[in-house]
Amino acid sequence: MPFVELDTNLAAERLPPELPQKLCAASAAILGKPAERVNVTVRSGLPMVVSGSAEPCAQLLVSSIGVVGSAEQNKAHSARFFDFLTAELGLGTERIVIRFYPLEPWQIGKNRTVMTFL
Repeated sequence: MPFVELDTNLAAERLPPELPQKLCAASAAILGKPAERVNVTVRSGLPMVVSGSAEPCAQLLVSSIGVVGSAEQNKAHSARFFDFLTAELGLGTERIVIRFYPLEPWQIGKNRTVMTFL
């Protein structure tokens, strides 16, 4: 059950239509998870600084069980997420930062329990 959060200082009007749905589909493909299990949040218009500059930028946080736990996995994911984000947001790679966080099943609550028991 991946959680994908995109924060950007770009105004909402500058974001492509259907960006949350597109990011959901891309995340599912990149992480090898069904889209029905992917959770996406897009926050725009935030006061942000990346690499010391408030120029247009974005930060992506990707948290998931089992697919973001190694440098090798994240190197492959990173390349594909950067391809998606640069194309959709029109930002250079130097203006995007991605953070990967591995999760354990007991850290995600769903249906009044945690994923460990589902």
